[in-house]
Amino acid sequence: MDDRPHSPMIDWDLAVRVGSRLAGDGPTVSRAEAAGVVDELRRGAEQSTPLVREFTGLVAEERTAPVLVVDRPGWIQANADGFATVIAPIVAKLQEKKGPPSPMTEAIGSRVTGAELGLMLGFLGNKVLGQFDPFHDAAGAAGRLLLVAPNIVHAERELSVDVHDFRLWVCLHEETHRVQFTAVPWMRDHLQSLMAEIVGSLETEPGRMLSEGLSRIGDLVSGKTDGSLIDLVSSPEQKKVIDQITGVMSLLEGHADVVMDGVGPEVIPTVAEIRAKFTQRRKGVGTLDRMLRRLLGLDQKMAQYRDGAIFVRKVVDVVGMDGFNAVFAEPANLPGKDEIHDPAAWVRRVHG
Repeated sequence: MDDRPHSPMIDWDLAVRVGSRLAGDGPTVSRAEAAGVVDELRRGAEQSTPLVREFTGLVAEERTAPVLVVDRPGWIQANADGFATVIAPIVAKLQEKKGPPSPMTEAIGSRVTGAELGLMLGFLGNKVLGQFDPFHDAAGAAGRLLLVAPNIVHAERELSVDVHDFRLWVCLHEETHRVQFTAVPWMRDHLQSLMAEIVGSLETEPGRMLSEGLSRIGDLVSGKTDGSLIDLVSSPEQKKVIDQITGVMSLLEGHADVVMDGVGPEVIPTVAEIRAKFTQRRKGVGTLDRMLRRLLGLDQKMAQYRDGAIFVRKVVDVVGMDGFNAVFAEPANLPGKDEIHDPAAWVRRVHG
C-alpha cells in the first residue's frame, strides 16, 4: 500500500520510474556474489555499533532503526517516499493560497515535476553508498539505515580497494549517523523544527520563484555565484535557518568521517589507502557530473564533510571526546555555520 501523502503537484510513481531507469541496475554480479555482499553489509553494520560506541562514548538505544540493504530502485523509492513526507507542508501551503489546480494543470504539471525529480533521483541513485533516514517513522522505527549494495560494489571496483575493508568502512560512517540520532533523540525533532521554520516563511508565489530562479541559474552553473538551487529560492529569513541546518549537517557528517577514520586503523588495515582514493572520487569526474553536483548542492555537501571533520578534530584536541560530546547535550550547544569554521569560538561559548 502506498502511504505517501497525495500531491497533485508531483507524480511520484513517474519520478520513481524515471529515476530507476536512469540509475540502471549497477554492476554485474552473480547471484551468489550478491547474496554475499548483502550478508557482509548487514554484518558490517552490526559490527560497527560497538566500535562507534567505544570511540565516541555515545550510547544508542536498542536497535530501533532497521538496517536495509537495497538496490538502486529501492533507494530511489525510499527517497521518493521521504521527499513526499517532507514537502507535504509546502504543497499544503501553496494550495491554501492558490487553491487546488485544474485537472489539466494537475495532469501535466505533476508529470513534468515528477520527471524532473526522477532525473535528480536517478543521478544520485547511482552514487549514494549509504544513507540514514532519520524521518522514517513506521512500526515504531526511529529512522532507517539504507546501504546501497550495487553502488558500494561499483565504488570498490572503481577504486580498486580491498572489498571487505571498504564495506566495513562505509558501514562505520553510516552506523555513526544511526547512533547520532538514536543516542541523541532530540536531534530529529530539532531538524524537523528548523524545516518547519523554512516552510513557515516560504514564498508562495511560484511564478516569482521560477522567474528569479531562472535568471540566476546561468550564473550558478558558470560559477559566477556560489551556492545551489536551494539558495535561489531562499529569503534572508530562510537563509538564517539554512545556515543553522548547514551547521548541524556539517557536524554530523564531519563527526561520521572522524569516526570512520579513527576506528578504521584498528579493524581496517587499508583505511589510509581507502580514504585517499575516496576523497579524490568525491570531487566528481566529467564536466556534466561537476555541473550537476553544483546545481544539486553536492559541492556544498563535500564541504560539509571536510569542514565538519576539521571542527570535530580541533575541538577534540582541545577538550577531548567527552568535552566534544557537549554538542549533543541540547540544541543550544550545536555549532552554527560560523562556529564550524571557528572551533575555538564554540569551545569558548560552551566550555567557557
